Amino acid sequence: MSENVVHLHKPTDTPTSDTAPTVLTVVPDAPPARPVPLWVRSGRAIKTAATHERTRSTGRAVARHASYTFNGGRIVARRTWDGRTGSRYERMIRAAEAAGNLEAAEEWEERLQRFRAARHHRRMDLLHSPVEAAKGVAVGAGMSIGTLVALGIVMAINTGHVGDVITPLSATIDFIALLIRIVQIVWGPALTIAPFLALLALWSVGRKQQAAPNWALPANVRNGEGEPITPSIVVKALRDLGVPALRNAIKEMGDAGASMLGPITIAGCGVEVDVTLPSGVSTNEVQNKRRKLAENLTRHEHEVFITIPQAARTVRLWIADSGALDEPIGPSPLVTDDTMTADYTKGKAPWGQDLRGDAAALSLYQRHLLITGLSNQGKTVALRSLALWLSLDKSVQFLMGDLKGVGDWAMFDGLATTLIQGPTDEHVIQVTEMVEGAVDEMNRRIQAPPGTTFPPLIVLVDEAQVAFMCPAKDEDKRPYGGSKANSRYFMAVRKIHNQGRAVNVLMWQGTQDPTNENLPKLVREGAHTRASLALGTESQARMALGDKAVDGGAAPNLLRPGLDRGTLVVASDGITIPAGQSSITVRTHYIDDDAAEAITDRAKALRDGVTTLHAIDRGAEHDPLADIAAVIGDAPRVRTKDVLARLATRNADAYGGWSFIDLKRVLDDAGAEPYKSDGVMVVARDRVARALADRNNEGSASADG
Repeated sequence: MSENVVHLHKPTDTPTSDTAPTVLTVVPDAPPARPVPLWVRSGRAIKTAATHERTRSTGRAVARHASYTFNGGRIVARRTWDGRTGSRYERMIRAAEAAGNLEAAEEWEERLQRFRAARHHRRMDLLHSPVEAAKGVAVGAGMSIGTLVALGIVMAINTGHVGDVITPLSATIDFIALLIRIVQIVWGPALTIAPFLALLALWSVGRKQQAAPNWALPANVRNGEGEPITPSIVVKALRDLGVPALRNAIKEMGDAGASMLGPITIAGCGVEVDVTLPSGVSTNEVQNKRRKLAENLTRHEHEVFITIPQAARTVRLWIADSGALDEPIGPSPLVTDDTMTADYTKGKAPWGQDLRGDAAALSLYQRHLLITGLSNQGKTVALRSLALWLSLDKSVQFLMGDLKGVGDWAMFDGLATTLIQGPTDEHVIQVTEMVEGAVDEMNRRIQAPPGTTFPPLIVLVDEAQVAFMCPAKDEDKRPYGGSKANSRYFMAVRKIHNQGRAVNVLMWQGTQDPTNENLPKLVREGAHTRASLALGTESQARMALGDKAVDGGAAPNLLRPGLDRGTLVVASDGITIPAGQSSITVRTHYIDDDAAEAITDRAKALRDGVTTLHAIDRGAEHDPLADIAAVIGDAPRVRTKDVLARLATRNADAYGGWSFIDLKRVLDDAGAEPYKSDGVMVVARDRVARALADRNNEGSASADG
């Protein structure tokens, strides 16, 4: 029975005084805590000590240094064996045979025969060497003694003492005795220390080769961050890839697995190497193991790119320096060089840098363009940078539809002939009619006399998936969206793809998340230049770039959404692609809105002035003279063919079939006849404005009368 504790205290609810009664409270004592058994405490202590980081570090260090010594002995033994036998040559022969290089195999076989012949010659010499050595020692000893005696005779003659004859000989004997004594003294300790020195030498060899399990290596070596790429590292990464045929072939080749590798060359912010795979290993087996290969190379997946060059059974590896792809590239030359101009026919747009760090420039001449990718990955900026460069060629005309409508293309107001911005069905209708007007202009150009040259007309639609998925229909029940033969937007784009290139009418589109519903196959395949940012799946990558590019190693689905923003995989003959590859990865320059405004201001200064239409009203009554004044804008004079092109874009139904004769008739009737300036026919803004003013004054006078 437990003892009770008695507490004496005064009540707290009564005034304190010396006479206050004392209250006795009996509180039962708490039961005593049960003692922890000794074996439990010992087990906890052992567990804590065993799992402590210091213990684990000590264990790793012991295992590491023991492995250095043991594996260092293996390395030395193998080197010795290789030096004394022909095993090295035999491995090289097997490697050459596995790689299918019979010429190299024959060359190594000849070297093996020469090595064996030389070794046999050395062994035969050893049979006669003891007799020859004995003869040499006898002759040498006799000559040495004779020399010492002769030297002693000379000394005796000089000093007159006969005893000096043996002085040199006795001195030599004393010196030999001293050497023997030194050896006797040193020999014992040397025998004791020699094993430790041998172990130290083996440990040093193992340490230099990092010959220890990966878990036992130091953290900085184990992580391998920034580890340089060497042939042995690449061979080990391929060996551990999990492809049995590849592992067995490398195992058979031994250290000669490096014969699979071409030269490792510096390529921008990484290195590049071609790997000739052994017989029985296909290139797609390596491509499908990209993540594991990257981890074996101590890299992240996005830092290793695998492409297929022209050589058979060969994969080309590009391996980035650790963390290099996360660093931004420099600003666009469009921003840094305010004197830059563009040349649609011969020039190339500065788009960014390839993985090698070289400038990546794209030719836009007579090439339809498609850029796709997930939302918020830099698609609009990449597409806009091409349009910004091309705007610096004053001959280029733009028809633009922005179906996002948040102002990404607002800086082209006053530069584009038409600029429609907005995401609604009404905006899709307007954009569709704009593209159909471009089709009419294309047909007019096609019917022009042979040899006629036409200024480039870029029909650009951003967020084109909104147009393809639009459910609206016209009064004839024809859908604006969709991919059927009666879809107005789809058919207008297809017509430009089919014939527009020949007369410099080009279709540029940007779209999100490509599928068969929002990007029909015929439209995808009609683009000459196809580029993709990060995508979700391989099937989307095939839709964006085509089967050939993806089968050749293009993998926008492996780009990291958000982290690789602005990085494009491009398939086009308009950009320099390394030989044997079907695509190239480009990190595009970022041009913000303020810089884009500055570039378009420079582009506007090159032109005579452009009146931008923000809506197309194709069914309204038209006034030819007023429309001519509108398309001339603020320019003092405009070439007649440009006036015709702008009229056709403004109202294709009314002006799509106009020729120079129709334009001249209207101007002659109004008294604003076209005239020649610098050898070309032009229309003067002042003449048209004066004709409009006179017509309005006459109308006012008639009304007053």
